[in-house]
Amino acid sequence: MVVLSVPAEVTVILLDIEGTTTPIAFVKDILFPYIKENVKGYLETHWEEEECQQDVSLLRKQAEEDSHLDGAVPIPAASGDGADELEQLIQAVVDNVCWQMSLDRKTTALKQLQGHMWRAAFKAGHVKAEFFEDVVPAVRKWREAGMKVYIYSSGSVEAQKLLFGHSTEGDILELVDGHFDTNIGHKVESESYRKIANSIGCSTNNILFLTDVTLEASAAEEADVHVAVVVRPGNAGLTDDEKTYYSLITSFSELYLPSST
Repeated sequence: MVVLSVPAEVTVILLDIEGTTTPIAFVKDILFPYIKENVKGYLETHWEEEECQQDVSLLRKQAEEDSHLDGAVPIPAASGDGADELEQLIQAVVDNVCWQMSLDRKTTALKQLQGHMWRAAFKAGHVKAEFFEDVVPAVRKWREAGMKVYIYSSGSVEAQKLLFGHSTEGDILELVDGHFDTNIGHKVESESYRKIANSIGCSTNNILFLTDVTLEASAAEEADVHVAVVVRPGNAGLTDDEKTYYSLITSFSELYLPSST
């Protein structure tokens, strides 16, 4: 087994989710298809609720901004003309959501509706988050050794908490000291990592960041954060240069904490 020794100054381990703690296949093959398959039923059930109306209004605003794009799907305003109009309106929202998802867009409007749908699905037990089998035992061990563990993902903090709160391993939220999303900045910008260190109350060189994305690793490194690139089944391949340059791990169990001996 390859062992990567964690530098002595590291007191915080910062984790990416997709492709690092959780198989990309779970996101791609379970979470996203769930939205496409259930968005119509979800809208029909929750249409009258204020939260759903806010989601639709945000999507409509996004659709107006997107009107110049090829294939964009408009969402008409409601005029209150009975059941037929409502059905057409819901179908327009469904078509818009599916169009955005087909382009792998990350608009706030889309992410907000997806987040609310996933919340309902996780809480009802329809979906449980998957973690690689080495993740939970390793995180427990790190915490016992006095490490703090934080999450940094482009998925919203609310979505992160759903994953950790409703997993195949049960509720493991207690294993995480805090969560960051793109509200603190994008993961490919080095300034985001400085802000995270500031928010935690440590120096950037007290952090070890684990991610499967080399662009994120590079941005973190630029901010003087320690980095290891996680190689998991289903992740994008690395170039020979990247394999040579970065410290690579295939399991969290390969991290060796000098402080834990």
